[in-house]
Amino acid sequence: QVQLVESGGGLVQAGGSLRLSCAVSGVMISNSAVGWFRQAPGKERDFVAAINWSGPSTNYADSVKGRFTISKDNAKKTVNLQMNSLKPEDTAVYSCAAGRRQSDSKKDYYYWGQGTQVTVSS
Repeated sequence: QVQLVESGGGLVQAGGSLRLSCAVSGVMISNSAVGWFRQAPGKERDFVAAINWSGPSTNYADSVKGRFTISKDNAKKTVNLQMNSLKPEDTAVYSCAAGRRQSDSKKDYYYWGQGTQVTVSS
């Protein structure tokens, strides 16, 4: 069983930055992954970024490449999402999730956090 708790959401003006953190507890197996997803009102949950728990591999949605950076601290069991140059369209509930492999499909993730709200004002 894996538990995930997000923190760091809030309200920011367009062009600003926020840093989200995901605290992971429980056992993460080799080559599993942690991903960030987001869901805006009335829309489906979309992939944002993912990182391999055992190595440095990362992948990003095209919409956030060059603006967001995912990183991890295995010792502290946290995964961070640094979000720069934020846009109003980044407004959503951001959730972290743990899965068996690094993937951009939410179907590959089995454990989910409760989410944290990010609101970007224009």
